[in-house]
Amino acid sequence: MKILLAEDDLRLARAVRRVFEEESYAVDIVADGKHALDMASDGGFDVMVLDVMLPELDGFEVCKRMRISGVQTPVLMLTARTDVQDRVKGLDAGADDYMVKPFAVTELLARVRALGRRGARGNGRDQLRAGDLTLDVSRHSAVRGDREIELTVKEFQLLELLLRHQGQVLSRTQILDHVWQYDRDFASNVVDIYIHYLRNKIDKGFKAQLIHTVRGVGYTLKP
Repeated sequence: MKILLAEDDLRLARAVRRVFEEESYAVDIVADGKHALDMASDGGFDVMVLDVMLPELDGFEVCKRMRISGVQTPVLMLTARTDVQDRVKGLDAGADDYMVKPFAVTELLARVRALGRRGARGNGRDQLRAGDLTLDVSRHSAVRGDREIELTVKEFQLLELLLRHQGQVLSRTQILDHVWQYDRDFASNVVDIYIHYLRNKIDKGFKAQLIHTVRGVGYTLKP
């Protein structure tokens, strides 16, 4: 699952991201409403966790503009406000769920899972396919042909990223930002190493190669 987290309290944002990553979710963080709206409009996210009190545009306005423009990504709105009218305002703006800070991590995860399932049923993104390769996001499983493929957490996240951007060339920097994020102290060749791991698992022994190198640019996955 890929999550967009819009939160201007960076300490909280990093803590929440670590919680999500322990569940093998990929997370992008934005700290203001304008960037949140831009990224949400670009698509590719299964769930958006949206703080109400954001600079530039508040969460209500972000959610409202998303829905007007046709972006249907499920939204979980976060706020420190306990007033019922604020919750009503958030739901009326197009949010799917609403949580008051402080919150229990277990409840946050449960609500995000529920929204992720709802979004997957609505847009067919629960299973990602390329040729005879199928990645089941909810079951965390991968199959190519009749062969089940065992993947580590990072291999799964990397393959999911490539499948969600099928046919698009992703640079090493883009891959690092999406898969490793706060672990940016990794050696620059970590992407090449994990691409090698993936090729050995999903391409080796098959006639058609799915992962391709675009020399000097990055990597792409296409049948």
